[in-house]
Amino acid sequence: MPSLPVSTSSLSGSSTYPVARLWALIPCAGVGTRAGSAGPKQYQPVAGKAMVLHTLASFSAVDRLAGTLVVVSEGDTFIGSENAAFFVAPCGGNTRAQSVLNGIFQLQNLGAKPSDWVLVHDAARCLITSQQINALIDACLTDDVGGLLALKLPDTLKREVDGRVAETLERGDKWLAQTPQMFRLAELQSALQGAGAAVTDEASAMELAGKAPLLVEGSAQNFKVTYPQDFALAEAVLKARSLEGKNV
Repeated sequence: MPSLPVSTSSLSGSSTYPVARLWALIPCAGVGTRAGSAGPKQYQPVAGKAMVLHTLASFSAVDRLAGTLVVVSEGDTFIGSENAAFFVAPCGGNTRAQSVLNGIFQLQNLGAKPSDWVLVHDAARCLITSQQINALIDACLTDDVGGLLALKLPDTLKREVDGRVAETLERGDKWLAQTPQMFRLAELQSALQGAGAAVTDEASAMELAGKAPLLVEGSAQNFKVTYPQDFALAEAVLKARSLEGKNV
């Protein structure tokens, strides 16, 4: 791994902290049971290469990152540790929250400081672009809490009881949470430790800690590949981008 640069971005809106570095953390220890694939979905080929490699390509195009850490399960050798573009740590936990927390400890071992920013991203959101990552960074660097990419709910929202519609809910203030989610290392570590393993994203842990994360508008294409039909859609988008010369 090359020497780690220090971010020179201004934090004029957050005088509590010194200038900090930016780190990416990619939990990659899931088994992907809903995807119906033969192995972990993040390693399934999409548009010619493993899904997670598309994800990592977009993060490698963000020059402001001091480093990217991929958290895998113990014994997982799919991603070679010899790649100088990112670190690989076999410290995955039984839940996403535990994998992220273990990854934070590993980032500290790599030299990350309490005031540094951590951008946590799903390995299976392989359509993320470097432009979207940079947009999140620009929005959050001057924020006292941090935030996440999200998408305003476009569809009518129903509440279900026993397989039938019980209520139509107001959607005007509803957002679909995406990743990356960007928070200070020490604050995210404390929030995850306080929330326990049940939280499904970092923003939820921060909310339980009394924080109000910033919502940064994302893209409908930044969806998480979850079900078998999602693979075809992700492949179509990636191939279209390749033809347009906009891979990252």
